[in-house]
Amino acid sequence: MPHIQQLDAHVADLIAAGEVVERPASVVKELVENTIDAGASAVVVEIQRGGMGLIRVTDNGCGIAPEELPTAFLRHATSKLRCEEDLGKIGTLGFRGEALAAISAVSRVDILTRRPGTDLGARLHLEGGVAGAVEEAGAPEGTTIIVRDLFYNTPARLKFMRKDSAETAAVSGLMQHLALSHPDISFKFIKDGAEALHTPGDGKLDSAIYAALGREFARSLVPVEGRGGEAAVTGFVTKPLLGRGSRSMQVFFVNGRFIKSQLLTAALEEGYRNQIMKGKFPGCVLSVTLPVTAVDVNVHPAKTQVKFAREREVFDAVYHTVLDCLDRDGAPAPAPKPAGETVNPRQDFFQSMDARSFRQRAEATASKPAVPPRPQPRPAAPARPAFDSEAPGRMARVADSAPEKQPYRAAFRPVEKVSIGKPPASVAEPPGKAAAPGPEKAEKPPRPFVPAIPRQQTLDLPEQQTIEPPKEAPWRIAGEVLHTYIVCESEDGCVWLIDKHAAHERMNFDRLKAAQEPPMRQTLLQPVAAELGREDAALLLENREALERFGFACEDFGDGTILVREVPADIDAADTAATLEEFAEKLRTGRSPAEKREGLLHTMACKAAIKGGWTSDPAELRVLVDKVQSGEVKYCPHGRPVAVKLTKYELEKMFKRV
Repeated sequence: MPHIQQLDAHVADLIAAGEVVERPASVVKELVENTIDAGASAVVVEIQRGGMGLIRVTDNGCGIAPEELPTAFLRHATSKLRCEEDLGKIGTLGFRGEALAAISAVSRVDILTRRPGTDLGARLHLEGGVAGAVEEAGAPEGTTIIVRDLFYNTPARLKFMRKDSAETAAVSGLMQHLALSHPDISFKFIKDGAEALHTPGDGKLDSAIYAALGREFARSLVPVEGRGGEAAVTGFVTKPLLGRGSRSMQVFFVNGRFIKSQLLTAALEEGYRNQIMKGKFPGCVLSVTLPVTAVDVNVHPAKTQVKFAREREVFDAVYHTVLDCLDRDGAPAPAPKPAGETVNPRQDFFQSMDARSFRQRAEATASKPAVPPRPQPRPAAPARPAFDSEAPGRMARVADSAPEKQPYRAAFRPVEKVSIGKPPASVAEPPGKAAAPGPEKAEKPPRPFVPAIPRQQTLDLPEQQTIEPPKEAPWRIAGEVLHTYIVCESEDGCVWLIDKHAAHERMNFDRLKAAQEPPMRQTLLQPVAAELGREDAALLLENREALERFGFACEDFGDGTILVREVPADIDAADTAATLEEFAEKLRTGRSPAEKREGLLHTMACKAAIKGGWTSDPAELRVLVDKVQSGEVKYCPHGRPVAVKLTKYELEKMFKRV
């Protein structure tokens, strides 16, 4: 039986580090949250090789006293908690006192700090959690922490790290959220020597959204503000017509902390019910402010999930705030002014008046004596051509003898019989015989007959085969309703309702899944710049080979934008951005390569399918019905039924005939 013993301090530190530090983005999150708690107004984050080579975080906060530097890197050492009661009213981002200890245990750390009002700062170096001596050093006000060689002493964790591009994307997404959570702080993010993000720090949330999420997304937002009980909700939401293809642009904050909450997501989407297109999701940047005693942030190691004391109150606050905003945004335009009050500064023909004014004006005009117009001399009528139908082929120009007051009418008399002459002898007569010479034409020798195919080269053609007409289908298309459902009657007296979009989507999915070659591409005359956000863009660029196999030619355009030069022939260029958004969501949620591939095929099949509401050609409907009636298509790729069957008995029962 194994004996129980206490673990070595170094091993315990590594285990604790595994709970806090999962990847470079975890390190950046802990360090930047400390700078925010330190009261910084400007933060600079720099990484190299996705954060695996270097992470440097610089702030202008309150700094750390030299004598407290070694203590700051001990486990459970913090300046944010003093007693047990403080756990129930946490108002800072960090509070556990494990971040610096966990980071230093799996990397090489250098820290340089100086408190305001002091002449010299202090420097400390740690390697594998072991601290050196504190040294005096010149430094600006604030703190600079440099983390190098992350996971150098834990190869088991190192081998599970993803590509540098994926780790960089994770850090970029994190910096976006931090910049949005505190618009009063200026954030600068530098990756591999290039500036990727810089917010003004002017305290305006719309400025931070513009800098972090891009111009197009910022232009699609409308402001919201509301309150429900103790919960105050502020921020921005997208207009219903500008829904997104995934939930990746839903950002929530609670007391300045970025969180992931199914409760807030459900409240947001409930506010958009019956106002947003099916399959689209709203985007938002919403901040919920609650008393610190009404929310528990100590429920997740990464502090990305919280627990509300009164969940229903928070749900109602978000729901009603969003709903009121959408109702206001969609309010009808004010009624136009009455026609009598409308002023026409031009005083021209286009004047507005009501019926009474029009009648009065007409009566006044009619009461005035009419002045007869001065007669004008009538020009002489020119001669007009006429056609003599008795002499076909000849045209005679005659003078018009009709009176001047009668309108001109061309006198066409029907032609009884027209002779167009005989064809040439070589055409009218059989070969070997000459036509009889006419009175004006001399006799010519007959033209010899030359066969089109020489006899010695005549091909032995197969005997003519009779093609039987196709058998009549055992069903009949009765029509289409709502431009979405096909009404079909089968020979056994049943009525079928077929969803043409679902049927076509399944046909596309089966075709793409069975194809051995990549789909045919179309090169766009003007490349499409799809603004997807830094995380989605980096995820798609990381899987660029998969996109190439599906017919997309993409390249990085910077700032979370992908430039698309080629798309599959079945995809409309206008759907490029939405398709790539769904691709990113499938790649993010897929658990295996096969599941990710099927998810991408689902998206491709859906985007290329006939949409409900479109007017379809009868030939298209016949093909869809044939696939469904033959049993080849039963369900769409998402599992929804393609057709609904109504028997004659069920119909008669509806009308009380049985």
